[in-house]
Amino acid sequence: MVHYEYLVVPAPRRGLKAKGLKGAEARFAKALSDVMNAHAADGWEYQRTDTLPSDERDGLMMNRTTVFQNMMVFRRPSQPAPDTPSETLPLIEDLTDDAPETEDIPAPVDDTPAADAPTEDPKPAT
Repeated sequence: MVHYEYLVVPAPRRGLKAKGLKGAEARFAKALSDVMNAHAADGWEYQRTDTLPSDERDGLMMNRTTVFQNMMVFRRPSQPAPDTPSETLPLIEDLTDDAPETEDIPAPVDDTPAADAPTEDPKPAT
């Protein structure tokens, strides 16, 4: 099973000016794609954007107000710790291909009689 780690960053609030971009929507899309591409370069995959409530202090008084923040969620597969075994084990065929060749050793001979084998009577027949 693949485990993921997540990164949550605030979404940009303003667009970025760039040559050839006209209109607020195009500048805002440029700001979003820059954030996504910057994190993708580090291996993060964009998942979604959520709007979440945040309680913040309002002015010098101890009044609190709820402000909604737009947060971008990214994920990437987490790296297994060095001391933990990997979840994928090699196939048996892979293990036998690299095994050193051994000499043919004869199988041991079993001298004990089988349970259903006839036994000889130690007394001679008269």
